[in-house]
Amino acid sequence: MNAPSEPPDTWANAAAYDRYVGRWSRLVAREFLSWLAVPPGGHWLDAGCGTGALTAEILATAAPRLVTGIDTSASFIAYARAQQPDPRAGFHISDAQAIAESDATYDAAVGGLMLNFAPQPERVVTELARVTRAGGAVAVYVWDYAGEMQMMRHFWDAAAALDPGARRHVEGSRFPICRPEPLTALFSAAGLAEVDVRAIDVPTRFRDFDDYWDPFLGGQGPAPGYVMSLGAEPRAALRERVRAGLPIQPDGAIPLIARAWAVRGRV
Repeated sequence: MNAPSEPPDTWANAAAYDRYVGRWSRLVAREFLSWLAVPPGGHWLDAGCGTGALTAEILATAAPRLVTGIDTSASFIAYARAQQPDPRAGFHISDAQAIAESDATYDAAVGGLMLNFAPQPERVVTELARVTRAGGAVAVYVWDYAGEMQMMRHFWDAAAALDPGARRHVEGSRFPICRPEPLTALFSAAGLAEVDVRAIDVPTRFRDFDDYWDPFLGGQGPAPGYVMSLGAEPRAALRERVRAGLPIQPDGAIPLIARAWAVRGRV
């Protein structure tokens, strides 16, 4: 089974992305924000806000004064605005590697599932630290691609069994930063204090195989991009190979977990 050498990482269809991993990001965000324990009344930055999943959880659980979401994708920003009526939230197009705001603007600067997709993740962390006030929190979370992000591991195991060339697209290999040691080193190098990393495990229970598979047809991100780079016949073969490897219960449900690595530091 052959595919184009480099399927692109596409970020254009916010609704498709939300169904793929946004729904699981929300579960991680709740644990992440509880762990951060930022005092109420602060001004937050959600860098690489995507569909606004993390912003929504900040608004719901962290009692912020304001939340500013930034992303380079105009379609994701438009989706986030449309989904979020809370007047405390604002969204605009901006690059987390070169944040427009002045130094020491925010009380907390965070990002969900975005750091590994930045061409220069060290610049992201440096920028988050720069725009955060003294004593404020800087924190991000990323998927444990090489470990217990099980929905992706099952997918790539099946893809590699059919197409050995698929291994070069696997996020666990592409993004070695998504492990505790590199994350710790990155935050420490940015001059942040009290750097800490923890695992956050959330259930990803799919009601049936279609609930698992259909989001891969949305083309948003590495694995869905790979799927949509295939012709109809190899795509169908991959679908059945994935199905055969999943722990499908008698009622059709598929119980998996997703692990994220969360890292925090203080300015």
